[in-house]
Amino acid sequence: MSMYGRDPWGGPLEISHADSATDDDRSRNLDSDRAALSTTSRQLDETQQSWLLAAPGDQGTKKNKYVDLGCLIVSRKLFLWTVGTVVATAVLAGFITLVVKTIPRHHRPHPPPDNYTLALRKALMFFNAQRSGPIPKHNNVTWRGNSGTRDGLSDPSYGKSLVGGFYDAGDAIKFNFPASFAVTMLSWSVIEYSAKYEAAGELGHVKEIIKWGADYLLKTFNASADTIDRIAAQVGQGDTSGGTTPNDHYCWMRPEDMDYPRPVYECHSCSDLAAEMAAALAAASIVFKDSKTYSQKLVHGATTLFKFSRDQRGRYSSGGSDASFFYNSTGYWDEFVWGGAWMYLATGNSTYLKLATHPTLAKHAGAFWGGPDYGVFSWDNKLTGAQVLLSRLRLFLSPGYPYEEILRTFHNQTGIIMCSYLPVFTTFNRTRGGLIQLNHGRPQPLQYVVNAAFLAAIYSDYLEAADTPGWYCGPNFFSTGVLRDFARTQIDYILGKNPQKMSYVVGFGARYPKHVHHRGASIPKKGVKYNCKGGWKWRDTKKPNPNTIVGAMVAGPDRHDGFRDVRTNYNYTEPTLAGNAGLVAALVALSGEGNGVDKNTIFSAVPPMFPTPPPPPAPWKP
Repeated sequence: MSMYGRDPWGGPLEISHADSATDDDRSRNLDSDRAALSTTSRQLDETQQSWLLAAPGDQGTKKNKYVDLGCLIVSRKLFLWTVGTVVATAVLAGFITLVVKTIPRHHRPHPPPDNYTLALRKALMFFNAQRSGPIPKHNNVTWRGNSGTRDGLSDPSYGKSLVGGFYDAGDAIKFNFPASFAVTMLSWSVIEYSAKYEAAGELGHVKEIIKWGADYLLKTFNASADTIDRIAAQVGQGDTSGGTTPNDHYCWMRPEDMDYPRPVYECHSCSDLAAEMAAALAAASIVFKDSKTYSQKLVHGATTLFKFSRDQRGRYSSGGSDASFFYNSTGYWDEFVWGGAWMYLATGNSTYLKLATHPTLAKHAGAFWGGPDYGVFSWDNKLTGAQVLLSRLRLFLSPGYPYEEILRTFHNQTGIIMCSYLPVFTTFNRTRGGLIQLNHGRPQPLQYVVNAAFLAAIYSDYLEAADTPGWYCGPNFFSTGVLRDFARTQIDYILGKNPQKMSYVVGFGARYPKHVHHRGASIPKKGVKYNCKGGWKWRDTKKPNPNTIVGAMVAGPDRHDGFRDVRTNYNYTEPTLAGNAGLVAALVALSGEGNGVDKNTIFSAVPPMFPTPPPPPAPWKP
């Protein structure tokens, strides 16, 4: 009996009853199926093997050939086609590469350095020419040699080595006051524009100059002590009122040939000098912050000096000292503000910031009254520079109470000073050629001009870095570009765009002073030693200097744009350390294609202005 069901695939499904077949029948049928399956499998295996392994003649003329690649069996024809394609592609790529390499390529040349960069490289060379002591082999001033190798030791009343440092100008005197200002200015420019120095290839050079100056300053007092009572302020003598006594101004000799006495002048109450030296070492410590041991040495020396400046009040040039004839200081309150600001930036100690922003100190420094020299930044008066520096602090860190009121005042006054530099205002006169008369027509104007150009350029960069497009002069708004234009016109005047068509930087441009008031540059190096008065013939000759003192910025023209290239007239032709430091700072600020300062490096030692907020509480758990 059968029952018919429905096959899931659509056909009839016949289901037999169990009693229709015996167990033996079912077993025989199963064995029969297995045997058939085994036979079929063997036949398939033999067929496949014979098909894969048979000789070519056994498979017919149109059978395909295969290649066994181990893990893959592919058609030989496909394999050869693939290999051929890869080889052909490689050959073609090699050919194209060869063609590309053999065809001359026209790279877009780097733009030539701008005039400011070219002048910057030369201006730094002046410091090489002013070195005292053993001259490094890489100094690159062929007419200079070792000199002043007995400084300090040759003075029986002093008896310690003061070898090194820089000669101030066209003589061989070492004045700490202007030299310290030069180190501070160079350090400030490196802190703000290290990327520009590096782009010009001069970062290592300017840092070496700063270190040369800082190392000498450390020699002039007991830098390892916490408290001092004296500073060696000067080496050499310039006062010629004593008659024919040989000294650095009476004699005209190469520094290498000096044989006259070089006395050391010490000061015991010199707040202005000590605070300026502290500013120099503090600023240099930021330049060398990556050299931890040296940076800490500079900070310690600066701390000792600033303490001395506050404890022993007095002007270093008082009492008719030799320095008063050449670098007379009019006061020390501006150095307290200036030095205090740099000490705060170098240490992060808020005590210095409180001092630098104290209203009484600012009042004594002249911050709240005008005067004819208000806004003139120089080796004597640092108030304007301090105001710009502290305005930077307000712009970027905004320390708030209790500093905000005086910082806002400094910031506003900085804006007023910047207004006074602009030609639309009449605070300062200008020559017909456009040179601003910051020293009101007195001689040697360029040292003041370069400092103003630097402050204008750097303040412009501060405003731009703070996303501030400009500032107000009364009701009128001026963009930051106006400040850079002022800086450019003044520096361009110095580099040759003036009625004389003369560059006042030696070695720059086609026409520059050839009779620079400088002993070493005016006396030939030919193995002949000229004594004190024997060198006078080189001072008085009308022939050009035999040695070119590259990069020296001379004193400058008079108030009528006139200039006399005469060696004996130092008011026209003498260069100075302080003047060239300001020139270098202004040039690097204007150099290169981009603007901008390093916003953070100067604050590397400054702690956060506000306490760090506590971490959020841990998530609540039931």
